[in-house]
Amino acid sequence: MRLLRSQRSLGELLASGPLTSFQTHFQNGFHKYYISPLNARLPAGEARDKACDMKAAIIKRFGGPENIELADLPTPTPGPGEVLVRVRATALNHLDVWVRNGIPAYKISLPHVLGSDVAGEVEALGPLVKSVRVGSRVSVAPGRSCWGCEYCLGGRDNYCAEYGIIGAHGGPGGYAEYLCVPQMYLLPAPDSMSFEEAAAYPLTMLSAWHMLVELGRVGAGQVVVVMGAGAGMGAAAIQVAKFAGARVIAVSTSPDKLEKAKALGADDAVACPPGDIVRQVAAFTGGAMADIVVEHVGPAVFESALRALKRGGRLVTCGATTGPTVSLDLRLVFSRQLHIRGSYMGSLRAMRLVSRLVGEGRLRPVIDRTFPLSQARAAHEYLESRKQFGKVVLKV
Repeated sequence: MRLLRSQRSLGELLASGPLTSFQTHFQNGFHKYYISPLNARLPAGEARDKACDMKAAIIKRFGGPENIELADLPTPTPGPGEVLVRVRATALNHLDVWVRNGIPAYKISLPHVLGSDVAGEVEALGPLVKSVRVGSRVSVAPGRSCWGCEYCLGGRDNYCAEYGIIGAHGGPGGYAEYLCVPQMYLLPAPDSMSFEEAAAYPLTMLSAWHMLVELGRVGAGQVVVVMGAGAGMGAAAIQVAKFAGARVIAVSTSPDKLEKAKALGADDAVACPPGDIVRQVAAFTGGAMADIVVEHVGPAVFESALRALKRGGRLVTCGATTGPTVSLDLRLVFSRQLHIRGSYMGSLRAMRLVSRLVGEGRLRPVIDRTFPLSQARAAHEYLESRKQFGKVVLKV
């Protein structure tokens, strides 16, 4: 299936009002994917009873990549409102590494199937599913929430106290041949996009959109500094900032990654080390400094990220790759009237919008390397080496 194309600007998209649904064009007509289960009263569909085993890469204990192993698991059966997705690709995130290591914040039962970014084909329908057809190519929105609290009902489901992410604390993930998915979390994957590409964007592109558009209020002509520009998060942030008309300064420890960041759209680049981030940003902006800093690295760059901001500038952070604790000079924050915003994923409404833009080719998944599912351990080792630019993907 392919998305209906739209050439609207960022401002027009945001001014168009709440996106309660969006249309996708299948070969046999139009269907709607709704954001809220309140819209999901559908006639009974067909269920699939499949008892055979599927291949999955699982962890039975927390720790290093050596704990990832291939196993046979029962193929799940979709329940009411769910579909069974034949997984074709799943992209890695640093979240996978944190979960594998046993992040204390997530209460995860073992054995566990990792993988938050998933793409594949609908293979079977559970009861009450009528708006999706078997054989449809889909990506999967990774977030899960209660849909009964004030945040969910207000369209801010990523603020829900029960919010979880599949492959982490939101249920099993995509390191497996099959995955049951509530129909409301399906995203159309155009025929023009490979399954690897369809799996490579949901988590990072959604996070970048929420950070820059919804929290950072990015606009045309603003200066955006992207820390860790070579990571999947960095590659997504560069594209979202450029889509909004901003000037992008990419920061990375790798000159090779910075060349790729510039090819992706970054206007300027800082190799740190040896470069000094604050001085370089000052030089690039004539001393005006940055409107927004996108930060997902943590203590290694946090102080420089703050000092690179102009008065009233916004730092938006979504990660802690180099550690969870930073030092903060409050005098810098209040004297320059800086804004520090924490960001966690994004709403399902935003996910739908991002999916549309990816389908139109206005945002593009960036893939560094693919591995077969049987080499999930090697894929984790490669991700942890930080050699990649963009996403690492497992073919399932």
